[in-house]
Amino acid sequence: IDSTNSKREIKRMTMRFSFTVALTQAFSLSAAFSFLFKSPSHKLSSRQVQSKFSLLSTSTNSAMTASVNVSDFIDSTNTNYERLHKAFELQFWGTKMNLSGSQYSVDELTRTKTEMEAFLADESKLAKTREFLKAIPEESPHLKTLKMFERTFGCYIMESEDAKALRAECTKIEGQLDNARNTMTLGATMPSGDFVEMTSVGLRNKIRVDPDEQVRKACFEGLTKIGDFVCENGFVGLVKARNKMAKKLGYLDFYDYKVTNAEGFGKVALFEILDTLEKGTRPIMENARKIFAEEKGGPSALEPWNQSFLMAGDVTRRMDPYFPFQKSVEQWGKSFAAMKISYKGANMDLDLLDRKGKYSNGFCHWPQPAWVKSDGSWQPSTTHFTSLADPSAVGSGYTALNTLMHEAGHAAHFSNIEMPSPLFAQERSPTSVAYAELQSMFLDSLVGDADWMAKYAVSKEGETIPWDLIADKIKATHPYEVFALRGMIAVPYFEKALYEMVEEDVTADSIKTLADRIEKDIQGGLSARPLLSVPHILSDEASCYYHGYVLAEMGVHQTREFFLKRYGYIADNPNVGPTLTSAYWKSGNSEPFLSLVENLTGAPLTGDAWVNELKQSVDTVLKEEKVKYEAKVAECAETEAAQEIDLDMRIRIVDGDEVLADTEMDGSFLATCKTFEKYVEERFAKNGGELIGYKQQKCN
Repeated sequence: IDSTNSKREIKRMTMRFSFTVALTQAFSLSAAFSFLFKSPSHKLSSRQVQSKFSLLSTSTNSAMTASVNVSDFIDSTNTNYERLHKAFELQFWGTKMNLSGSQYSVDELTRTKTEMEAFLADESKLAKTREFLKAIPEESPHLKTLKMFERTFGCYIMESEDAKALRAECTKIEGQLDNARNTMTLGATMPSGDFVEMTSVGLRNKIRVDPDEQVRKACFEGLTKIGDFVCENGFVGLVKARNKMAKKLGYLDFYDYKVTNAEGFGKVALFEILDTLEKGTRPIMENARKIFAEEKGGPSALEPWNQSFLMAGDVTRRMDPYFPFQKSVEQWGKSFAAMKISYKGANMDLDLLDRKGKYSNGFCHWPQPAWVKSDGSWQPSTTHFTSLADPSAVGSGYTALNTLMHEAGHAAHFSNIEMPSPLFAQERSPTSVAYAELQSMFLDSLVGDADWMAKYAVSKEGETIPWDLIADKIKATHPYEVFALRGMIAVPYFEKALYEMVEEDVTADSIKTLADRIEKDIQGGLSARPLLSVPHILSDEASCYYHGYVLAEMGVHQTREFFLKRYGYIADNPNVGPTLTSAYWKSGNSEPFLSLVENLTGAPLTGDAWVNELKQSVDTVLKEEKVKYEAKVAECAETEAAQEIDLDMRIRIVDGDEVLADTEMDGSFLATCKTFEKYVEERFAKNGGELIGYKQQKCN
């Protein structure tokens, strides 16, 4: 540089340029000077300097414009998706819960779902996303959001007009079938000849615990009527339309379409994983069935209406007093709080009681996803979750607590997703089914742990469940836990075979025949929960979904193994919540399921931990669980009960349209639990209508 004026000009323009860089973050200062002084002689005239800065000004202005545009695009996409998502989810809740408001209808459910999916299937949004991905630098804070947009839009865009029409047809058929199923009269014709109306949950509960074999058989036959009903009310046409749509899009079939969008790998890869588990546990299942029949009185013990009762029916009845339904919300809250699980300011509606017309499966959905807005402010989630409890039924408290731990696990996961778009925190594709279910299944697994029961399985009189009863449960169930695994994998194997059928072979009779064949092949005989009574197979969101439970269960056992090796215990471990939040929850659907499990546990996902547990001897399990039980009992004897529980969440407990309890009105979580407890006791009072008391265990 050969003149003082040139130096002054350089200094002046450098200051201006540095200010521009700070605004746009398009270039680093070092990169700017590298660009500025790049010449063989390292000497520039004033005119050359001005020319260089003119180019830089144009580049930085373009970068600044691109940055503003991408921010606007992301903000607009987030805001509009949030609105459409909420409209659909409110309809989903209203129709599934059979709410009375005139605003809820199958037509509105279909309309809002169609509008939401049309937004996600807008090809111009995908094109714009890809334009921005090409324009922004690798270090851009918008990169992860745009990549997630690209994945999400890609799951919904259908280039084939025929496929779009078939998608609309599927939505229409599904809505009609769902409405018909909700109004179906379900029940059992008892040995007396009287028809007793019951929900599917009531029928399954009777099969598990009723001592009269003829009553259990009648309830099983009642469950089989669901398959007859759905096959005659649209399911056949729905299967055909789903398959046509998937094939128009270039997939092998509907199952291949669903798993590819949700998990990122196809049906063939999925069943390579499941086949390993199926083959590895088939000998265990066959041996368990042989021993079960020998111990329980012969082949009739394996009848679908006898198996679950003979396996644990008596134990379930004996455990029932230690799982009072009215305390289930309180015990869940205390357990999660002890593990330092927080809901980050969420709102939650819990609809826990079974009733006619209510959707026949527990679920958890989010009309308001959690996310971090562009101004840095936090948007807490709103959660709707439901169970199907009948407090007057034996075993209802245990079932309700399992469901609460499961669905509240989903809610905890989705409440803690801290990403810059609601699309990171929605449960549909490209969110992995296995990823979502791992969180809930890990937390509901605690209910079967002896140390967890030592603190939380407490009778109305304040008595802790005795070790001998837990030991009896282990003896009755552990040798046959493989039955649950085989029942779980039966669903994906059925749906795989269903969508592989030639179209002209898909009839009501062939579907029912297929279901029976898969049950006999995978489970060794007909199932106490007939495959065609599983509600997941009807719903678009949950169809071809059940494999997620299997992969998640593999992850559950691997994650449990991680915590047990590191800390020696899981129940009440204050490291559980923070670890799950940082390792599994915070990232939402931005990370692959398989990577998350491997990153936390240090090993690729396998079924080894699960199979190893199945192979454990009863004596080994008894020894390990007794040590944990006695340690927790001793701890409880020395620890005072928590006086307050803070989950950082507003909770409303509802029954359809009626609000039963509300933390905002009652003042605290424990006060809300007391309000709910009183409601249940008054509504389902026993012992001549007297309110049922409850004395707290010391540390509970």
